[in-house]
Amino acid sequence: MPADAMLRLEILPASRLAQVEQSSVLGGACFSHPACAPHAADQPFLAVDMPLSPGGAAICEVWHSHEPLESGQHGPIHYRLGDTLLFGCLSLDDHAVGAPRDARTPLQGAAETAYQAIFELLDARGYHALLRVWNYFPAINRESHAMERYRQFNIGRQDAFLSHSRSIVDKAPAACALGTAGGGLQIAFLATRADVISVENPRQLSAYHYPSQYGPRSPTFSRAALVRLGGRDMVFISGTASIVGHQTLHHDDVRAQTRECLQNIAAILAEANRQAPEAGFRLETLAYKVYIRQAEDMETVRSEMAHAIGDALSAIFLQADVCRADLLVEIEASGGHALGHD
Repeated sequence: MPADAMLRLEILPASRLAQVEQSSVLGGACFSHPACAPHAADQPFLAVDMPLSPGGAAICEVWHSHEPLESGQHGPIHYRLGDTLLFGCLSLDDHAVGAPRDARTPLQGAAETAYQAIFELLDARGYHALLRVWNYFPAINRESHAMERYRQFNIGRQDAFLSHSRSIVDKAPAACALGTAGGGLQIAFLATRADVISVENPRQLSAYHYPSQYGPRSPTFSRAALVRLGGRDMVFISGTASIVGHQTLHHDDVRAQTRECLQNIAAILAEANRQAPEAGFRLETLAYKVYIRQAEDMETVRSEMAHAIGDALSAIFLQADVCRADLLVEIEASGGHALGHD
């Protein structure tokens, strides 16, 4: 890892995870179908049930830091931390977290429990900023208890933010929420002691201001988070879809939706570059994770991204349900950190 790279992302087959230098590993996630628990000693890793391209082997994303690291556990959370960064993950069975109080659904209760634990850990260890969160759970678009499960999750998440006096508007982290093929509620997150700037997209209404047609509580995330770590500006772009204003565009057209996603990411980068003029973020320098609803659309999406970005494209392609039933693809990205092997 370069001496000035406080954070590095490595993508590798799950079969090679045991060969990675363990002292620098913050944590990560492994994707396969069915989920296969990674051999990662005491390090925080999610095992996510999410198919890859047909015939694709299990793959892991691994976050590294050059800081001295230590491991710990707080309730359901396994974590690794250094002086500046903390990576944690947890898995909850949304039918086994105890009887919900009042009218909470099981998933709403699990989301609130998970985020309460996250904020308790961050408060206890002195990490004031939740930087990036990955949320995964099955049947995200299915209705249960008279409400779509994604909307139930949004209520529980926001309740935890409010109960810990965390902003649900201008200081919200970058985040995504995707539907898996199985398992419970799984969350991975990066937190920091550094200052984080939330970035919004001028082409889109901020998600936390969505009208009530999308549920009784708005989603709690920013379009991107900007942070300076070890002298480098880094950007973490939330799951980004074919939405302009607050409306889905290009129904049933995965090619056009992919192009719209990339236009939105370009707009976010322009805003991030405005706030960090020396960063010079560009589409071709980002690391992408691409979630595609239908397996048969994977090559189409891959082709569109390769056409837009070129040979420099660095991406993982996964089959997953997206938070709106009319969305066929969602793309997240990050940049400014080191990428690849030491």
